Amino acid sequence: MTRRKDPFSALRIKEFRWFLAMRLAMVLAWSMQFVLIEWEVYSITKDPWSLGLIGLMEVIPAIAMALFAGHIVDQSEKRGLLLKCLSGLTLISTLMCLLVQSELTALLSKDTVLFCIYALVFLGGIVRAFIIPSVFSLLGLTVPKQEYANAATWSSSTWQIAAVFGPAFAGFAIGWIGVFWSMVFVVSCLVAALLLLTPIRPKPILNPKIGEPIAKSLKEGISFVFQNKTILNAISLDMFAVLFGGAVALLPVFAQDILKVGSEGFGILRAAPAIGSLLTMLVATSLSLNHNAGKKLLLAVFGFGICILVFGLSTNFWISVVALFLSGITDGISVVIRQTILQIYTPDHMRGRVSSVNSIFVGSSNELGAFESGLTSRLFGVVPAVVFGGIMTLVVTGTMGVVSPKFRNLNIEKDLA
Repeated sequence: MTRRKDPFSALRIKEFRWFLAMRLAMVLAWSMQFVLIEWEVYSITKDPWSLGLIGLMEVIPAIAMALFAGHIVDQSEKRGLLLKCLSGLTLISTLMCLLVQSELTALLSKDTVLFCIYALVFLGGIVRAFIIPSVFSLLGLTVPKQEYANAATWSSSTWQIAAVFGPAFAGFAIGWIGVFWSMVFVVSCLVAALLLLTPIRPKPILNPKIGEPIAKSLKEGISFVFQNKTILNAISLDMFAVLFGGAVALLPVFAQDILKVGSEGFGILRAAPAIGSLLTMLVATSLSLNHNAGKKLLLAVFGFGICILVFGLSTNFWISVVALFLSGITDGISVVIRQTILQIYTPDHMRGRVSSVNSIFVGSSNELGAFESGLTSRLFGVVPAVVFGGIMTLVVTGTMGVVSPKFRNLNIEKDLA
């Protein structure tokens, strides 16, 4: 590792600071809402399969709309499109807030409540398909190219800050103020995100092929990703790690039925990996991970698999917390390196489409991982499902390290020189 000359260089750009504040509020709301919905659904059903369905309901529209969304993002002004997406997300969260209100819930059957929750999650997946490439593209337009690596690290760190406080606060808030008032806070955060986005000026559309047929545009985006082995390997590795290491989706089961630590313990378990990841990213703002990035990425994902394996086998609350904390450290390294790879090796006019392909590989694998965990837990049991996921992560990482020597020897510093 080599020291950066200025770890705060990207933060000296005013619009980038507004961007970070907006992303902080948005992800805080997003991460809180997912935890609150997980808790509400499992409290209603007491069935791990129902948690898997939450992921499935979001991932279906996210995958189905991703490539189309990438095309639209590359053809649109990014800031205006993101404003529309945040407005839609705010409306969905408001309806979710009303749905979990106890007075209304008492008037509806459990099946009706579950159907409405899944329907709103599905609509949220559609909006999310547009948000991810919009945010990724807007980031690249708020800083100059020489600041991409530093900006990507700060952006990822901001995401992790929200991922730390979101689940933790949601877990504690369930016991303190209930699900309804916690959802009110979620809606407030989304309104704040909308206000924080407004100071950012509209950005030029850099795509030289405005009006290009959708089929041709999508084909170009997909071809670019699959021809660029560096990007393809990075997102594939992370996809399989998240897909098979989706133990987080089963944390309500561990908190309520295995470790028996209640909502407060649930908040700690949810926050532990995010805290580890956040610490890693804050260190990465001063210490570069670009040298021998391929080896570091492979080792990080391999370590992540080991942590998931330990968590699945643990029956002690604090051992489980430590395992999740260490999984966050390894995941933080993975995120920083992968985001740097995407920012550096993606042309400006293709950011929307590349980000959409990435969201299919990585972003949607969170929900697919939740579905996989819910399915395998129903077939084999909760603990075997998590252990299986950890083992498969180790197998995939080891295989990629052997069959992809060029990626293993990737050194981003040389390409930045």
